[in-house]
Amino acid sequence: MHPIQHAKTRPDHPAVIMAGSGDTITYRQMDDAANRMAHYLRSQGLAEGDAFGLLMENCVHYHEILWASQRAGTVMVPISTHLTADEVAYILDDSDARLLVTTTKFDSLVDQMKAAGLAIPTLTYGAPGAGSAEAVLAAQPATPIDDQSAGRVMLYSSGTTGRPKGIVPAPPADPEVEAAVPLMALATQGFQIAGDGSSIYLSPAPMYHAAPLSWSSCIHRLGGTVVLMEKFDPEGALAAIEKFRITDSQWVPTHFLRMLKLPEDVRGRYDLSSHSHAIHAAAPCPVDTKRAMIDWWGPIIFEYYAGSEGNGMTMVASPDWLTHQGTVGRAILGTLHICKDDDAEAQVGEEGVIFFESPYPFAYHKDEGKTAEATHPSGWTTLGDIGKLDEDGFLYLTDRRSNMIISGGVNIYPQEIENLLVTHEKVMDAAVIGAPDEDMGEKVVAVVQPVDMAAAGDDLEAELLAYLSTKLSRLKLPRLFDFRPELPREANGKLYKRKLKEEYRIRAQEEA
Repeated sequence: MHPIQHAKTRPDHPAVIMAGSGDTITYRQMDDAANRMAHYLRSQGLAEGDAFGLLMENCVHYHEILWASQRAGTVMVPISTHLTADEVAYILDDSDARLLVTTTKFDSLVDQMKAAGLAIPTLTYGAPGAGSAEAVLAAQPATPIDDQSAGRVMLYSSGTTGRPKGIVPAPPADPEVEAAVPLMALATQGFQIAGDGSSIYLSPAPMYHAAPLSWSSCIHRLGGTVVLMEKFDPEGALAAIEKFRITDSQWVPTHFLRMLKLPEDVRGRYDLSSHSHAIHAAAPCPVDTKRAMIDWWGPIIFEYYAGSEGNGMTMVASPDWLTHQGTVGRAILGTLHICKDDDAEAQVGEEGVIFFESPYPFAYHKDEGKTAEATHPSGWTTLGDIGKLDEDGFLYLTDRRSNMIISGGVNIYPQEIENLLVTHEKVMDAAVIGAPDEDMGEKVVAVVQPVDMAAAGDDLEAELLAYLSTKLSRLKLPRLFDFRPELPREANGKLYKRKLKEEYRIRAQEEA
């Protein structure tokens, strides 16, 4: 199945509905728009394998452009809407993009890039006059291009530890534009999403991330409807489930935390009975949070562990999670290996770096060193996470290798402390980092976003420290609490810890 076929057999079926505005495009409209965009790409000299950047907020045009690239054989490079002009320019240059597609929302940023020497052409939705994307594309044919082939997406890592790196997409197994993709089988057989086109899928996250982009396109292949939130709002998500009779959804743990923090009367206000499959990933989920979500929504929650690199995947449904609490599941793509620092495999229950032995190797664009760092001597590859396997083959995440704090020679994993902090009723979000310390090498710092910023201060610090003291050894307790109204967290749930670490590094230098 493919949107091209759905445009023929059920042209008026909604392909995308914007949850806030209600803006809707049908499969026929999406197909026509994708064809026009494919013609435009060819008119700009983009052939199969050529790249273009897409800097766009969640809107109905996003999928039109995605499906245009998927029939033009081009490489679409989604770009985070939270980046600076310098960061966007870096990605455009690094990916060898020959075109930037954007909207007027980013006019100021584009102007900055042009002033700094951006040389590639720009196609802008919402621009005034004949130069707008709408006017330019209206002049293109709505018929298919003559040389259709399957396109690719090159995602860039979040840059949590440095400059983002492009993940080189593997060539499609079948270049035929309407060929099936493995994700369709995973969606229907693994996550039990309906394959008959009846799925109504809620996507609350930005489309420039791997999961919402991949899963929403899979829903389109299956003929369902994608309900796309302009921006995540906890009560708005519940309202969307009720209003649109959502059947399937995709989340990150931060979404769960925000919804659980809603007052009980708000959480119980909405009819969620249509909701039968909720998928989550992208970041570790605290055990108490996951248990609370299953108690609330029922055993409809599926979790998976994977990365944009696509080198492997684990999955766990609610019943197995309840008997193996904290797990991210068993491997369903690739074979898991837990390896120690000397590259030898760890024993069951022993922590180490998580590697996947997989038929889908990956490489980082123009960075052989980073690729080599992620590759085991046996050819297995890692996302840089640390974890362990139990005797039943279930994987448990400990933390990212780059996040580990070494204080007084003791290895401390921030995730354990963060998972406890966010379950406290007065904490909205938390990041734990290691900051320079003359005596210990590093000290544990908890950067906390309170539910009520007015409550920040010595009393809240004492309350949180007492709370942690009953659950953590003394060496793991934060030596400093830093209360802030917001943390540098990406919309996919990932924290930009490097920004916090750099801030404390500079602070230590200034104080020295």
